[in-house]
Amino acid sequence: MVCQRQLSIVCFWLVLLVGLLCSACDQSSSPSLQTGESGQVRNFSGTWTATGERQTMQLGPDHVSAIFHYSGSLLLSGEQRVNAGFKGVIIGFADSRSGMQGRCTWTDENGDQLYSELHSESIDASETIKASFIGGTGRYAGVTGEYTFKWQRLIEHEQGRVSGRVVDLQGWVLLESNKTDPSAAGVQK
Repeated sequence: MVCQRQLSIVCFWLVLLVGLLCSACDQSSSPSLQTGESGQVRNFSGTWTATGERQTMQLGPDHVSAIFHYSGSLLLSGEQRVNAGFKGVIIGFADSRSGMQGRCTWTDENGDQLYSELHSESIDASETIKASFIGGTGRYAGVTGEYTFKWQRLIEHEQGRVSGRVVDLQGWVLLESNKTDPSAAGVQK
């Protein structure tokens, strides 16, 4: 009888502790549009891992060109990040003589997207890649901003499959401050 009562007390405290832990975990803030209002610059940093394909063409002993397509998970940090996570997709062209040009989309959990243009002066691994946001959809419509990073190729297979990661991702974004709700515009029929 005493053991059963002690077991009941232990179970009570265990259930209470689990309940408190669950409620504490539930207090986290929403990852989308964390802090600040639209119209404010939001700084961020982050990590990005990606896999994809790269096709190369040798154009002489010291000249190589490549096209590439990578996608993967992008996680942002910082108190004012525009969102916690995105699916990032990049396509581009790289040439050992003229550098790299690319285009990128970041898609959030709601399907809203940020678009950017990327470029670098060379294809050297130590070269910083610069990007400019050129627009977006949904809550990112009218966005402006910039970011930089370096690409590290981790694994490359003979068939052109590549796995890599982005390091030193840093940037800022400015969301349009005067978005209007079309339903509030009083459209007459």
